[in-house]
Amino acid sequence: MNIEILAALAIGFFGSFHCIGMCGPIALALPVSSKSNFSFFNGRILYNIGRIISYSLMGGLFGLIGMKFKLWGFQQSLSIILGVLILIFILIPSKYRSKLYAFGIIQKIINPLKIKISSLFKKNNPASLLLIGILNGFLPCGFVYIGLAGAMAAGGILNGILFMALFGFGTFPAMFAVSVFGKFISLNFRRKLSRLTPIFALLLAAIFILRGLNLGIPYVSPKMSSTSQMQHMH
Repeated sequence: MNIEILAALAIGFFGSFHCIGMCGPIALALPVSSKSNFSFFNGRILYNIGRIISYSLMGGLFGLIGMKFKLWGFQQSLSIILGVLILIFILIPSKYRSKLYAFGIIQKIINPLKIKISSLFKKNNPASLLLIGILNGFLPCGFVYIGLAGAMAAGGILNGILFMALFGFGTFPAMFAVSVFGKFISLNFRRKLSRLTPIFALLLAAIFILRGLNLGIPYVSPKMSSTSQMQHMH
């Protein structure tokens, strides 16, 4: 999973500058813990650990789904399909992608999460900061979905957890920085960095498609005979 590990970290890191648009206001508004022995920085670390926990849990679930496809012998087809879906998502103009979040079913997920997060802000303690991060991790985000596609293609619960944990660690630097130094990071600088995100998403899509094509390229698209596929199924 060497290539996948690099892809997970890269997508997380560069995708985080895109996700700041949705999660940034929450990160900026994080309360300072009332506990005298609990520092401002520790609270921000707890918040980010919460997000990584959520990503890892979702990664395990999607890894399990991917494992089922693997057992049914559809791993190559799944890899190609996921790659194509990522391409489609990236190529759709952003103004149309943003409309996806307006669907009723997505709003039914977002609104209760936002209400619960708002109530946790009033508690102002370490546990609430961790829970804010956990709930924040479940907020809809296109680049989290790309990460989950990677977890599914990884094929396995542990692989899915690892992929999304690394994705989460990739988001850590930017999200921690914006929660601490948000007022000093210019919007223009964040926009420039966010332009790199689609490039890494396209690379991830290419990796998925190449793996599914079974071209016999070491590490990138290793050749799998029907016999070796059966061996992987047991």
